Amino acid sequence: MQPKTPKLLEDIRDAAAFIREVTASKTLEDYRSERLLRQAIERNFEIIGEAVNRLAQLDPGAARRITKHRRIVDFRNVLTHGYDLIDHRIVWSTIEEEVPVLLAEVEALLK
Repeated sequence: MQPKTPKLLEDIRDAAAFIREVTASKTLEDYRSERLLRQAIERNFEIIGEAVNRLAQLDPGAARRITKHRRIVDFRNVLTHGYDLIDHRIVWSTIEEEVPVLLAEVEALLK
């Protein structure tokens, strides 16, 4: 493991945990209607995507142990550059289905 790998993994874990925490009692409709919530979640997805991208460059072996690591970076790029293309249902589905998997994988890598 490269020296910077744990910091990048911590950044991913922190952002993913934040997303889980702020959405725990929320619904898709809450996400659609609460601009501050949407922007906070999108910002943390951007952090995750950037950290995964840096991890892939720095420590490709560690990045490959994260399911869909390339799609995570692509998702970040859409959120950042294609803000007008964002489908709230896809973001919400990602929160419910993908973030728990990512969090578990990152926590396993940190052990």
